[in-house]
Amino acid sequence: MIMGQLKPTQVLNKAYRQIAVETTDFEHFKSALQILLDNVSDGQREETQKEHLRNFLSETFYKPYYMAPEEDIDLAVRLDKTAKSNIGLLIEVKSTTNKSEMISVDNLNKKALQELLLYYLKERVTKKNTDIKYLIATNICEYFIFDAQEFEQKFYQNKKLRREFQDFQDGRKTSNKTDFFYTEIASPFIEEVQGNLEYTYLNIYDYHKYLREDGNNAPKKLIELYKIFSDTHLLKLSFQTDSNSLNRGFYSELLHIIGIEEKKEGNKTVIVRKSIEKRSEASLLENTINQLDAEDCLYKIKNIALYGSTREERLFNVAMELCITWINRILFLKLLEAQMLKYHNGKLCYKFLTIKKIRDFDDLNTLFFQVLARNFEHRTPSILKNFEYVPYLNSSLFEVTELESDTIKINSLSQREELPLLPSSVLKNKKGNLKVDSLPTLGYLFAFLDSYNFASEGSEEVQEEAKTLINASVLGLIFEKINGHKDGSVFTPGIITMYMCHEAITKTVLQKFNGFYGWNCTSVIDLYNKIDDISKANDLINSIRICDPAVGSGHFLVSALNELIYLKYELGILVDVNGKRIRKQDYTFAIENDELIVTDSENNLFTYNPCNEESRRMQETLFREKKLIIENCLFGVDINPNSVKICRLRLWIELLKNAYYTQSSNYQYLETLPNIDINIKCGNSLVYRFNLEDSIKSVLRETGITIKQYKNGVAKYKNAQDKEEKKELEILISEIKSKLKTEIGQKEPKRVKLNRYRAELNDLLTPQLFEFTKKEQKERQKRIEFLHRGIKVLEDYFQEICSNKIYLGAFEWRLEFPEVLDDEGNFIGFDCIIGNPPYIQLQSIEHDADILERMEYETYARTGDIYCLFYEQGMNVLKENGCLCYITSNKWMRAGYGENLRNYFATKTNPTLLVDFAGVKIFDAATVEANILLTNKEANKYSTLACIFSDTNGLSKLSDFIQQQGVECEFSSSDSWVILSPIEQSIKRKIEAIGTPLKDWDINIYRGVLTGYNEAFIISTEKRNEILANCQSEEERQRTAELIRPILRGRDIKRYGYNWDNLWLINTHNGIKGVKPRININEYSAVKAYLDQHWDKISKRADKGDTPYNLRNCAYMEDFYKPKIVWKIIGNQMAFAYDKNQFIMNNACYIMTGEHLDYLLSILNSQAILWYSYVTNMNKTGVGDVQVGGQNIITFPIPAYSDNKNILAKMADCVTNQKISLKSVDYQIENIISEIFGFTTDERNFLNTFANSLRKKG
Repeated sequence: MIMGQLKPTQVLNKAYRQIAVETTDFEHFKSALQILLDNVSDGQREETQKEHLRNFLSETFYKPYYMAPEEDIDLAVRLDKTAKSNIGLLIEVKSTTNKSEMISVDNLNKKALQELLLYYLKERVTKKNTDIKYLIATNICEYFIFDAQEFEQKFYQNKKLRREFQDFQDGRKTSNKTDFFYTEIASPFIEEVQGNLEYTYLNIYDYHKYLREDGNNAPKKLIELYKIFSDTHLLKLSFQTDSNSLNRGFYSELLHIIGIEEKKEGNKTVIVRKSIEKRSEASLLENTINQLDAEDCLYKIKNIALYGSTREERLFNVAMELCITWINRILFLKLLEAQMLKYHNGKLCYKFLTIKKIRDFDDLNTLFFQVLARNFEHRTPSILKNFEYVPYLNSSLFEVTELESDTIKINSLSQREELPLLPSSVLKNKKGNLKVDSLPTLGYLFAFLDSYNFASEGSEEVQEEAKTLINASVLGLIFEKINGHKDGSVFTPGIITMYMCHEAITKTVLQKFNGFYGWNCTSVIDLYNKIDDISKANDLINSIRICDPAVGSGHFLVSALNELIYLKYELGILVDVNGKRIRKQDYTFAIENDELIVTDSENNLFTYNPCNEESRRMQETLFREKKLIIENCLFGVDINPNSVKICRLRLWIELLKNAYYTQSSNYQYLETLPNIDINIKCGNSLVYRFNLEDSIKSVLRETGITIKQYKNGVAKYKNAQDKEEKKELEILISEIKSKLKTEIGQKEPKRVKLNRYRAELNDLLTPQLFEFTKKEQKERQKRIEFLHRGIKVLEDYFQEICSNKIYLGAFEWRLEFPEVLDDEGNFIGFDCIIGNPPYIQLQSIEHDADILERMEYETYARTGDIYCLFYEQGMNVLKENGCLCYITSNKWMRAGYGENLRNYFATKTNPTLLVDFAGVKIFDAATVEANILLTNKEANKYSTLACIFSDTNGLSKLSDFIQQQGVECEFSSSDSWVILSPIEQSIKRKIEAIGTPLKDWDINIYRGVLTGYNEAFIISTEKRNEILANCQSEEERQRTAELIRPILRGRDIKRYGYNWDNLWLINTHNGIKGVKPRININEYSAVKAYLDQHWDKISKRADKGDTPYNLRNCAYMEDFYKPKIVWKIIGNQMAFAYDKNQFIMNNACYIMTGEHLDYLLSILNSQAILWYSYVTNMNKTGVGDVQVGGQNIITFPIPAYSDNKNILAKMADCVTNQKISLKSVDYQIENIISEIFGFTTDERNFLNTFANSLRKKG
């Protein structure tokens, strides 16, 4: 194959290849293709052939899009039906006979590609369009399809080409004709890259023969063509199995059957019980709540406080946990059923989730506990008869949970009522009407699930009715939404987890091998070339410990699982059970759409065939590797018990995907699943009692327990073969932990101190033989009082531990995972910590925040966020040189509350990667701007690869984009962390070297007036005149006129000036102590009469003075009457004005008084300070506006004033007094300021471009 040329199967997303095609859609495509082939002939005009192609595209996939020739573009497809949406697909069409201009596989550098390049640059550079997905050059027969990412990397990122194009566009070249661009600009640049420019090539006439064939290969080849032309591919749309996209229909109906709904709370979407009028007692949740309530089950639950504070809250949370458990089991069984049907070519005897076999909740309970939890020897004859083909899974998923034991099982649910179908239900007939109005809940659930395809992997086939594929990734997203939003967690898109796991785990694997062998490998290729002992290499990778301390649905752990298997494949150490290597020439492994996908040497997707020996070998290898990695490498903790259940389910599903029939059973029975639940634990990752550094040697000695016993017990538990063995091991593990906790608890410093105080107090209170002197008696009494106080503090502490629910969930990292302890019980730590911790403001959790403060986290800030503590705790539980990778809100980089965290990173860790998604919405359900940080537990080397995303361009190829666009930054302090290019770093250094922070100037900064009710206190000129007219005397009228002052709002302020909107403030100030008395409203009858009209509001407002008529205290009221600089707090850019007309500002503004205000005004309005403030210092709102608070502005570095800079003050004065226009001197002011800072020409141009782009937005 020619370099750069790719086959369709190579470029189609492998996960998309697994999506089946519906027969009607496929036949329609074939028909349209046949019409195209029939209609096109060599003698036709080019315009006629273009029309035939347009008709073909419109008939197949592109009718919902605006598609037409545009300017010089032959055919442009926009992203929706409107002409205003961005172009997503560019097509250049040549006639079938125009060989001179059409590109060929031998020569890409022809006019067709040169034209495409021009159109691309016009879109990308001039129109700033980052939504182009593909570009196509075609002569109707042949298609050269270029991914826009290729053009981005090969052309757009070439600065010289961009400059040449801009000069051509601006008329700075010798010709402005397009032929000049093609020959003199495009051709040389294409020539440079054409040897490695990748493209998909196909000739539709190669597929013509398949239209007439019915062989097995015919549909497969045409499916390939169907998908290449599809909008899913060419417009890069999300598809069914894409873990980044929610299947809204499935999700909504599942919520309906459970009995819950979504509700907006602030910027989050939470899941709540349906409102009373929408509830149905037949829904799973309402049915469960009714049974729990009827049987008074809440009293039987240990630690009921964990489920809420009110009875209603507890009933909801207990019922939700039970429903999640049951739905988990049912969905797992649906996936199992789909796998077995696939393995056995759809034989219906393998279908068991039907209302015929499972008639009611009793039968379902039987399936849970008498079928799946029992091997075939222990099943009753009736069970064997009804569920002959249902395997024994040996999974704790099908054991009675503690909550079920304490409350109810699913067979307690009532079956009297039917559940009304959701109006938008999938259960509709061909006319689109509901088949029935209601169904028994179980029947509804089974019919609903049957409407979807639950195969773990799809297939390249045509189906009569291609059911929507619901795989594990999609289920993970659905359950994260159901379960996670209440505690501040959000679902991380697969594109992010894939990237984070790849970066963090590759780094961890390199560290593991380098540390063990003393190597210095820096890449997987280096490692591949060094490894000579495959067995030892596998042992090393299997010894890696990865933990997500806020595990949620387990998304990161699943991505980590895929990444570890992929790395083994890349390193050439992936072997089967006999040690035979999985060779790269036989199989290709890839991770796409968060799925591990295997293809054979002919690029066919791997599917398990129990009758084929090689297929069995691959399936068993994948199962064995997943089992090894899940058991040995993956760990998780979450405060939410439902999250823990879902995470375990996700991991079991990953194993289920590769379930195989065992040789020992003569290929009759599936391999049983391990007990992986012990690796995923429930608890509060941030709260603990036992320090990680505390030695437990003496405890081990006194209890007679060894760490080896503990580790062996856990290892045996994971592979226990029946319930009895498992129960024995559970008891053993529980006893070991209980003994260790008790003994460590007794040796806890606070406990030791309490015992010591009590003993000393007891001695002091014991009657003595000899009397004490008065001085001794006084000292003795003083000591007794001290001990009483100390004992009370410590007793209160231990009482709170016993009674407070946050302590009930405390997670003891010191003991819970023996895999990270050495043989003497010392805590070693994890190799890698990864995840997306919750985002919860500490102020919002009140008392719990107090307890977190007592944990003495260095990064704690009361105004901060809980994710800051997760960063620190993650580093705590890492081993030395270990790697932590989180995605969190990016506010810590600049916000005041992030100062402690920035200092922690700079002084205690080595940040190696920082990706800031400042302009991109990563999370579907949260407005937060995010960042990825990868840092190591080692000394800071002050070299961080940093990259900022200002738009979605590059997201699809994160790793490549970051490597190409990343810059090296040095983060060494608690100052704001800002990602800057080399030119920006130079500008920043110069500004900070020349400037003095404003906090060191002789100025005062104050905020505008807060009235508490603007509708009353801020009035129009007409209302002012009316109040003045109502005054009782001329003297009162004059006083009132003085009282009502002109006011400016934030929106009124512009650069150097303002537009007053004729608004006034009724300045009934509260007085200034020792300066002026409070305004007495009784002396202003007209004002009082007016304010009395608003009495209901002004009397109840929080911000008021001594009386409801007065404004709140404002000690700096006199400063409003001084000359001052004013600016608005929030806006899309900064603007500073000068006021000497004694305006008062509202609370959307700040004022500055002091010396050299004219000079300061010119500097503050400069491009340099605009840029500096925007990138280094300012908080941003959810819509991208900046917040210029007083705490921000005092950090601005301003060059010290001197007489030779007086020219700036004079210019600013002339502008503010409107003697000259800003436009006439702005350029001159900027030049002087640039000279003061010492900027180069390139730096000036950079600042000018930045300021202009920002001011255009405004």
